[in-house]
Amino acid sequence: MFFEEKGIYTVFEFTMAVKGILTGGQFNDVWIRGEISNFKNHTSGHRYFTLKDKNSSLQCVMFKWHGENLRFEPEHGMKVLVLGDLDVYEQRGQYQLRVRAIRPDGIGELYKAYEQLKNNLALEGLFSPEHKKALPRFPKKIGIATSETGAVLHDILTVLKRRYPVSILFVPTIVQGEYAASSIVHSIGLLNRTNVDLIILGRGGGSLEDLWSFNEEAVARAIFCSKLPVISAVGHETDYTIADFVADVRAPTPSAAAEMAVPDRQELFNMVKRFREILIERQRRDISDRSIQVAELGKCADPHLFREKLENYVQYIDDMTLRKMRSIERMLEKRTSAFRECTGKLDAVSPLRTLSRGYSITIKLPGKTPVRSISDVEKNDNIQILVNDGKIKCDVNDKEEYKWK
Repeated sequence: MFFEEKGIYTVFEFTMAVKGILTGGQFNDVWIRGEISNFKNHTSGHRYFTLKDKNSSLQCVMFKWHGENLRFEPEHGMKVLVLGDLDVYEQRGQYQLRVRAIRPDGIGELYKAYEQLKNNLALEGLFSPEHKKALPRFPKKIGIATSETGAVLHDILTVLKRRYPVSILFVPTIVQGEYAASSIVHSIGLLNRTNVDLIILGRGGGSLEDLWSFNEEAVARAIFCSKLPVISAVGHETDYTIADFVADVRAPTPSAAAEMAVPDRQELFNMVKRFREILIERQRRDISDRSIQVAELGKCADPHLFREKLENYVQYIDDMTLRKMRSIERMLEKRTSAFRECTGKLDAVSPLRTLSRGYSITIKLPGKTPVRSISDVEKNDNIQILVNDGKIKCDVNDKEEYKWK
């Protein structure tokens, strides 16, 4: 009877009953302060995290469609304010907060988003000096992307007209509001398809919210990918945007951007004037030096001087010839004396000298083998006897051996 009176719930029925009580409206649109823990950005686009303080914790979920307009990415340990509705997750039977908005606690949402994007782009190298493009020194055509209303365009044109008149290609650009970022990206891309030499991207001063379009990631990447140099002239001198860090040159004001973009024609005129004076002075010195050189050459071309120098050269050649002849004679004398000495030494050991003293040389024919012993010949051998003044041909009739004691 007890169970019949009270009724029995299934787990799902009981969970749904509790959900009906909790989600009845009392805990809708509630703001809660806490610290993010166990944050997970799922591939589906939904964000799951725990919101906690030192005494308790609360499970939270932020579905993709609520997080699309989130200007910054929540992180573990971040202190935040969350707006949401109490809900029950039926499958686990646990209550959770369906988050619809998140605000940094103690720091502005825009400033937090600004710092996060700045750090991320810096890590990617978008601010690195090696990626900065140099401004052309004498641009012929300048592209300007800014609002067609306001003082920015007027200030830039005024400075350009005064300093160095150039051709201008103006692209009207939305610089504030929901469509500003896409308009800026479109203007940069459009100018990159023209014949301008550089781009000035500018707008007047304002709050962080007013300048926010120049802190968008899409704008930063459009500036970085620009093939043309970009001068960022956004806000006042103390205003810094992401566009300033990515741009090739940052100007404190739009007027300063115009001054950076072109040279000062008065300075150029003065420089040309100085160069003209320097050139004239150098030409004068050169003409003077050349005149002196021509005068010296004129002196050298004088007939008397020419004859005098010719006579000096002839005398010098004669003197050198005499010295060479004497040197050759001394060398011949030394070589003749040495030759005679060698001849005397050779004559002393010459066989012909021996023959002149009455000696002879006997050789055996036909091989002309010298005969040194009677054993070298036999009877009837042909022999030849060399004497001082000729040859004697004869045959061996007999031979007799001497017995020396």
